[in-house]
Formats: sequence, structure tokens, C-alpha cells
Amino acid sequence: MDRKKLKSDGDTPPGDLMSHVEQRLSDDHGTSEKGHVEHINLNKNTSAKIKNPLADLTPAQVLQDVEHFANEHGLQDILDHLKKGALIARDPDNFETFENMTDEEITVITNETTHKWRQPWPLYFTIGLCSIGAAVQGWDQTGSNGANLSFPDALGIPEKGALKARNQWLVGILNSAPYLATAFGGCWLSDPLNKYLGRRGVIFISAIFCLLTPIGSAVSQTWPQLFVTRLLMGIGMGLKGATIPIYCAENTPANIRGGLVMSWQLWTAFGIFLGTCANLAVKDTGAISWRLQLGSAFIPALPLVFGVFLCPESPRWYLKKGLVRKAYQSLCKLRNSDLQAARDLYYIYTQIKIEEELVGKNNFLVRLGELFTIPRVRRATLASGTVMLAQQMCGINIVAFYSSTIFAQAGANVTEALLASWGFGLINFLFAFPAVFTIDTYGRRALLLFTFPQMAWTLLAAGFCFYIPQGQTAHLACISLFVFMFAAFYSVGEGPVPFAYSAEVFPLSHREIGMSFAVATNLFWAAVLSITFPRMLEVMTPTGAFAFYAGLNVTACIMIFFLVPETKQRTLEELDYVFAVPVRMHSGYQLKKALPYWVKRYIFRRNVKLEPLYQFDHVATRT
Repeated sequence: MDRKKLKSDGDTPPGDLMSHVEQRLSDDHGTSEKGHVEHINLNKNTSAKIKNPLADLTPAQVLQDVEHFANEHGLQDILDHLKKGALIARDPDNFETFENMTDEEITVITNETTHKWRQPWPLYFTIGLCSIGAAVQGWDQTGSNGANLSFPDALGIPEKGALKARNQWLVGILNSAPYLATAFGGCWLSDPLNKYLGRRGVIFISAIFCLLTPIGSAVSQTWPQLFVTRLLMGIGMGLKGATIPIYCAENTPANIRGGLVMSWQLWTAFGIFLGTCANLAVKDTGAISWRLQLGSAFIPALPLVFGVFLCPESPRWYLKKGLVRKAYQSLCKLRNSDLQAARDLYYIYTQIKIEEELVGKNNFLVRLGELFTIPRVRRATLASGTVMLAQQMCGINIVAFYSSTIFAQAGANVTEALLASWGFGLINFLFAFPAVFTIDTYGRRALLLFTFPQMAWTLLAAGFCFYIPQGQTAHLACISLFVFMFAAFYSVGEGPVPFAYSAEVFPLSHREIGMSFAVATNLFWAAVLSITFPRMLEVMTPTGAFAFYAGLNVTACIMIFFLVPETKQRTLEELDYVFAVPVRMHSGYQLKKALPYWVKRYIFRRNVKLEPLYQFDHVATRT
């Protein structure tokens, strides 16, 4: 259909679901039975309005479209719920005034605001079980962290003697192997596998990889064997990292989406903590300690293997495949009432059709190119790539990968180094909890802009503490203190945000490949960091290395300020309008309005107001 030829609602045949809402894609203006309709270009939203696609339709038009939708997809048995749900989606602020709404239905809809954490147990089971998969990654990071103290000697690559420089590079490559495989293999396999197997199928395959490869690492006899098993682990980590955050985001209501999807980071932090516990538990087992430290990472994959198919499939994936009835059945498990499920089904379906008109349906290579050619998708690619890159720029993984080595260089013995690493893991885990309740209240962007400056100065302070004479108690104590403070600020901001943010910013048509790009960006630079840091410590000294990453924190904060829009409290479909706003317009607003506001408000203490960038036009139902 040529969208530029669309005219008013009166010119379209009755009962066609998309006949009214397709006009949102036009660059022109037109009229409807309701009157003037403002069309928003989803590639260049210079008005910065967040549009509910049903808001400009009359109730009669909505009900007419719902009947056609129900007849087309064999949903006549839930037609009453669909009609009520569609009217609520059209005007969510006045649902109490609608005819035939029962007291029970009014209470259920009201509770979405007043008791937003009161969700059905299948939703929490799904989020909790799948996020355990993140613990594999965290556990492996700390398993190799502790193993770094002994496996180089055991495998014939000691970091001393004539081959010291060569062996340091080899240790870095072995530690980076999972991230290299993720960046160049696992992430990119997730798109075609998701297409045919669904979210649950891909998660199951990734869990098998993450179950077997740690065991393979534990029984490796040479460093090439260890390298291969860790490459295979990276395939599983890539599939998991690119799929689980999407799966969680697609199943979760918008008003708590950030808090639940960030469970990925919470469980990564928990895996780091458990890994440090395991390192301490097996430290006195002699020559096999490093094998136990690497092999124990298989444990969190067990519940994922056996439990993933007990979870409902993503309703958005079902809708993408045209399985509308199954999408409704999934939503019934993920929402508190059939009315909410019907409302979300209709609203999501409507927005997905608009997305399809915008970006169409293409093969893998075309979609990959469209990450950089379609303006709306390109802005999401830029924003997600920025927050993912910033996670490596902040320097957290120099501590997660090499904290035992860092503390050993600070003069700690093996037990003290492992205890200090255990403290880092505990802080990282405990301080992830505040983000559950702040990420949807203060927003993703606000958390990042607050925590990055704090990470910069704490990392710099930790580096300068190496100048304290090593024989003094304050030497190790001060280094540990500032590293722990750094971990606390990270866990509230840059820890939970990147994966939750990247999982929500892409349209459904590009969600898998967009997330693949984001995760590949993140873990490619994790690999670079892992390879380079052993030599960086040697050449730049710990103080120089810490100062280098402190500077990168400042750079990352500036990048986020200009390139990363806020996404809190918006449905996945409403984000189409957020990312339709040009980058130049967003950056100009931050520089010319937001920055002067913060200076006047918090430095000069003036009572000023900030004009918002986005105009929320008829706030849509949270799905």
C-alpha cells in the first residue's frame, strides 16, 4: 500500500484494523472523522511527541476495528474483553467512566498504578529463572579471576622469566576467549535461531553450552584445550546475553520493566559473588584448585536447562509469527486478568503493524544493514552501542577479571587477595538491589549521569593509593575501600542499565539483531580489555592503568549525556516515537536547555523550570 495516498478515515473500508492507524507513518497531514489528525513521522519526529496510535480514533472506529481483528484471528470468544481492552488502550486515563466496566475490572486496572509490583507468579518465575543464566557469566568471570593465580604455571605459561611478555598476552587471550566468541559468533547466531526456535528454544541451547563448557575447562590439560572450551562457552554466553534481556523485556509491563529486566545484572553480580565464594572454598585444594574454580561455573546453568520450557513464550514473538491466539494465551499467564491480556494483545498488535509498515520484513543481512540506514533504528543502535561500550570504558571488568591480580600486586597474599575479591563481589551484588526500585523511578539516563562521575573519582583515588608505602596497613585498606566504592556506584548505574536499555530500544522487527549488535559491542571490548590489561598493569603500573580508566569514565559520561535518550515508563512500542527524534535535536536540547538548567538550579540555586523535550500526547497503556 502506498502510504502517501492514504486520505481520511472516511476513505478507508470499515473494519480494516490498520486503516486508521497506518496514517501515523505519513509525512503529511490529514483529517479523520474526529477532525484534524497530526501525523508523526517515525523516522524524523521533530515534534518530539509520544503518540498513542488509537488516540485519534473515535470509540466507534476502535470497536469496529476490534470486531474485524477478532473475526480475522478467530478470537470471537474474547470479543467482549477485546472491546473493553481496546477502549482502555485508547483512553487509559478515563477507564472508570466506560460502560459495562465491573468493579473487579476497575480494581485490576487501578492496581497497575497503585500496586505495580503485584504481578502473577508466572511472570516472576520467568524473570527469575531466566536471569539465573546471567549468573553463569558472573561466575565464570570470577572463576577465571581466582584461577589466574595458578593456572598459568599449571599449563606451562608462567608470567615470569624470559617469556614473561608472551605469556602475559596468552593469559589475556585465554581470559578473553569467551568474549571473542560471543562478539564474533554467539551474538550473531541469536537472530536466525530466535526466528525459528523462539526465545525459549534459544535460551535452552545456550544453557546446554553453559552447562558443558565449564566442565570442559576444568578437565583441560593444555592451554589450547582451555582456549577451545572457553570459545565454546562464548557461543552460549552470546546466545544467552542477546536473548534473555529481550525475553524479559517483552514479557514485562512497562512501569516495572526496568526493575525486572535489570535482574540480568543482579544475577550477574550474584554469579560474581558466588564465584568469589567458590574461589575461597577451594583455595586450599592444591594443584586442582584452579580446575574447581573454572568448573564450578556450570552450577547456575542447571535450573535453566530444566526450567526454561516451564515459562510462557514471548507474546510479541508469537505475534511476529502470526500466532495471535498463542500470544493471548501467553499474556493471560503474564498479566493479572484476561482483560489486561486482551488490551495488551490488541495494543501491541496495532503498534507492531505500524512498525512493519515502517521497516518492512527483510532477511538477516538486510536487517543488519538497516541498523545503520533506517533513521529510527540507527538512533537505537547508537544509543545502545553507547551504553554497552560505556560499560567497558568504566573499567569494571579490570576489577572483575583481575581483582585477585590487582590485590596481589598491592602486597596481599593469596588468601588476602581472594578475600578482597570476595568483598568486591559482595558489594557488587548488594548494591544492585537499589537499582531495582530506582531504574523505573529516576530513569536509566539519570542513573548513568549520576554514577559515572562517582566512578571516575573513586577509580582515580584507588590508583593513587598505590603510592602509599606497601608495608603500611593503609596501603591495601585504602585500595580496597575505593575499589569497593567504585563497585557500589557501578552496581546502581552502569551495571543494570546497558542490557535492560538495549533490550527495549529496538523495534520488534530488529530487536534480535539489534540486541546482538549491542551485546557483541559490549563483549568485544570486554575481550580487548581482558587481553590488554595484564600488559597495561606491567607497562603503565596500577596507578597509570586506574587513571586511564578514570579518564574513560569522564568520556563515557559526556557520550551518554548527548547520545542516550530516556526510556523509563514507556511501552516498547511507544519508544518508536522517542527514537524518531533526531540525534541533533536531542543533543541540542541537552546542551542548550538541560545543561543550563542544571547549572542554574544546582550551582546558582535558582528556582527555574526545565521545559521537557518529549510531549506525551495521551499517555498510552503500559504493556
